[in-house]
Amino acid sequence: MLAPIAEKQPKEIVTHAHPRIDNYYWLNDRENAEVIRYLEAENAYTDAVLAHTKDFQNQLFEEMKGRIKEDDNAVPYKIGSFWYYSRYEKGMEYPLYCRTRIKPENFADLSAVQAEEIILNVNELAKDYEYFSVGDLAISPNEKLLAYSFDTVSRRIYDIRFKDLETGEMLANTIAETSGEVLWADDQTVFYVKKDLETLRDNQVFCHKVHKTAAQNQSDLLKYEEKDETFYLTIRKSKTKEYIFVHATSTQTDEVLYLKTAEPDANFVVLQPRIKDMKYEAEHFENLFLIRTNWEAENYRLVKTEIAQTSKTYWTDVVAHQADIFIEDFDVFQDFLVWEQRRNGLIEICVCKWGHDQTEIVNFGEPTYLAYLETNTELDTKFLRFGYTSLSTPTTVFEYQMESKQKKILKQQVVLGNFDQSNYKSERIWAVASDGTKVPISLVYHKNTKLDGTAPLLQYGYGSYGISIDASFSSVRLSLLDRGFVFAIAHIRGGQELGRNWYENGKLLQKINTFTDFIAVSEHLIANKYTNRQKLFAYGGSAGGLLMGAVANLRPDLYAGILAAVPFVDCVTTMLDDSIPLTTFEYDEWGNPNEKQYYDYMLSYSPYDNIKAQNYPNMLITTGLHDSQVQYWEPAKWVAKLRTLKTDSNLLLLYTDMTAGHGGASGRFNRLHEIAMEYAFMLELSKS
Repeated sequence: MLAPIAEKQPKEIVTHAHPRIDNYYWLNDRENAEVIRYLEAENAYTDAVLAHTKDFQNQLFEEMKGRIKEDDNAVPYKIGSFWYYSRYEKGMEYPLYCRTRIKPENFADLSAVQAEEIILNVNELAKDYEYFSVGDLAISPNEKLLAYSFDTVSRRIYDIRFKDLETGEMLANTIAETSGEVLWADDQTVFYVKKDLETLRDNQVFCHKVHKTAAQNQSDLLKYEEKDETFYLTIRKSKTKEYIFVHATSTQTDEVLYLKTAEPDANFVVLQPRIKDMKYEAEHFENLFLIRTNWEAENYRLVKTEIAQTSKTYWTDVVAHQADIFIEDFDVFQDFLVWEQRRNGLIEICVCKWGHDQTEIVNFGEPTYLAYLETNTELDTKFLRFGYTSLSTPTTVFEYQMESKQKKILKQQVVLGNFDQSNYKSERIWAVASDGTKVPISLVYHKNTKLDGTAPLLQYGYGSYGISIDASFSSVRLSLLDRGFVFAIAHIRGGQELGRNWYENGKLLQKINTFTDFIAVSEHLIANKYTNRQKLFAYGGSAGGLLMGAVANLRPDLYAGILAAVPFVDCVTTMLDDSIPLTTFEYDEWGNPNEKQYYDYMLSYSPYDNIKAQNYPNMLITTGLHDSQVQYWEPAKWVAKLRTLKTDSNLLLLYTDMTAGHGGASGRFNRLHEIAMEYAFMLELSKS
């Protein structure tokens, strides 16, 4: 079967007196039948090329599904008089959200739970939809009403509905076109965030009064609107439940507003007016606001201020700034303050009793791992929950007694089959980038895999938005490790693994460091015989897909294959169009190409604009027709242009999920089909 060739319809785009010709701009129209036909032709071509792997894909799918405990549950947590949890039933794609007044005896297995009340069966809600995702659930203070949000298109546009938990009936109220967040102020009043349907920016906070009948419902009250197009809004209730926070945030700057939960009709008050490049977030405790901020602290500090005096003038240190430690998160308890910090790229969980100077740091012991604060709903407790996982350790929820310093496992992810943690080895090594910077790498492989340069290796990277990619467990990944693959995470600049500076040196006019770091990691892995050029595969998604496009242009010779999921590859054209979702919010990350210095720099690495006549690796690119973050036409245009310019006969495949968006298919098993396709693609190529 011949590869589809997209029609060329030249469109000239002139910026700063510089003309560019985009032959495939016409693909930017999901309502155009010709566009749909082209995407379907690409899918048919991908299916034909990979037809000989279909049985293998099915084998991989069943293998990956077979490791998942189908009748599983999350760890229950207490709110009010109930214990809340989600659980799955065998064969079901979606969870059941439940509660019980009786504390379960075994948090790891809720099969014997008493007096269970199913408050939401997502399988029932999803049965008539190809895609279904629940965003948020919130229980009214009197515990009688449930508010939940859901998306049926995968555009991250959520409707909110209400359920009477006493009668089981749905109320007449429906709130459309929201961000998905919903919280209760009192038994009749909810707050939510409205979305701009063109830009998909979360820009308005509304107050809604819940009534039993449609006739009683009135227009919702606009409580706050964010006018700056580079900001979006989130809402949150304080742990004490006494305050509602609105968080106006951009990449570089924050502003927090608050009001008392008991006074929902009042106006929001600004905690600290926004200042460019000042980030902060707040929590309430007694007569104080506790604040995590980068104000006069590149790697953040924790400060406090009285509620009557919230300006930064009155902020005093609780946990001071340290140049070599990045404070990432915090939680507050009646007797303790807890925070996450990164030292040398690894997370530590710190516990300090109020009024004491001594800090206890919880020890984890592995060379590379991920630890994080779990759901801690209760203020007056001496028990802290945190999560832990590594490349070889399944996700584990611990309960830590903050006075005795004893910890116990509440639940560890069950991996069915013949999984034995001792069969896998993990390492943390360092590569040296082209400018001399040391870049950490996390590795895992089966103990029987020979590290003599013959093993296939999958190298993953992201490197944007200050998002740290930590070493976490994947039962799905075992299908690669058990077949001799090495898996590597490149902790490249643009993330925040080594502190705020690690992020700042991988964005805007220093973005090239992200790509050269990834290439340096590849070269280090080859030089140290973890793999070779004929068996090295690279993978990245979204902004990590931009990374894949950049390294494919810069060093195609290093890779046997590249996998790019929902890749952001046409960054110049996208960032010039402020009507496209999320563009204005991205200016602080990539730069505004309406300014010439950013236009020139972005154009120098934009994957779509830098395709040239050269050999490229085998490539598999995936996207979703309804993607709200990276529009489907970016990878479609990228593939169309690559077909006309590449000089090799290697595979170039595009697969578009016609029912999904940025996160892929909904449901816990459906998405495994696409992973099986990606794994079969690599495993077949690694044989040659």
